[in-house]
Amino acid sequence: MKKIIECVPNFSEGRDREKIEKIVAPFREKEGVKLLDYQWDHDHNRMVVTTVGEPEPLKDAVIEAIGVAVEIIDMTRHKGQHPRMGAVDVVPFIPIKNVLYEESATKPERKNLAVVRKGQFEGMVEKLKDPEWKPDYGPETIHPTAGITAIGARMPLVAYNVNLDTSNMEIADSIAKKVRHLSGGLRFCKAIGVELKDRGIVQVSMNMTDYTRTALYRAFELIRIEARRYGVNVVGSEIVGLVPMEALIDCAAYYLGLEGFSMSQVLEARIME
Repeated sequence: MKKIIECVPNFSEGRDREKIEKIVAPFREKEGVKLLDYQWDHDHNRMVVTTVGEPEPLKDAVIEAIGVAVEIIDMTRHKGQHPRMGAVDVVPFIPIKNVLYEESATKPERKNLAVVRKGQFEGMVEKLKDPEWKPDYGPETIHPTAGITAIGARMPLVAYNVNLDTSNMEIADSIAKKVRHLSGGLRFCKAIGVELKDRGIVQVSMNMTDYTRTALYRAFELIRIEARRYGVNVVGSEIVGLVPMEALIDCAAYYLGLEGFSMSQVLEARIME
């Protein structure tokens, strides 16, 4: 039976279109691999690629794209709103068909990406001097211009951002703290405040790590509730990359007040069967 894996590598480049296309090229050209989507953001200075394929050709395409990124991205000159520790910041693999996985972290403290990334690119030289943070693979120091990459396996994640009608970063940071699990918020939610300079507003940027147990609408509504105390409104939200249909159907059922609704009633889902 054919095995299918999804990969969603995040590259620290969201401003130079020529560099972006060079990084994405291996996913276009490799047989047995399909490029589903790639999105980039100037303020975050980051690109998220979504691709699927059979294990071997997908691995080859990922390695080739990493090689391109390491060559053309200089982290000593990189500036952006999103936390990052390398030119290729994270490379998560998600099992799609006929593939199983176990938790891939080698130590419990390495399961949380925020903990792994703490210190970011600029602080990694000192961090790696601690034996507890010795890399799983490769030399015990960072690449001088490409930094460090986290590679792992996870279930489908939804990158979901909510925009606020204020330019005050303290408000975004405060709301993010209320929403994220690390600070006592929603269980499967990671959140930070981000400034969108081009639009003159701020954003609560989230990774919903298990949308089946913490729905997107819960994060949206909690942010709206917390924003009220500052006299701030939600002006929109966005999904970065691709999203499982079930995550959106869950939101539609909530806001429409649907009773007893299930995925089996979605036309496209039945057709795909």
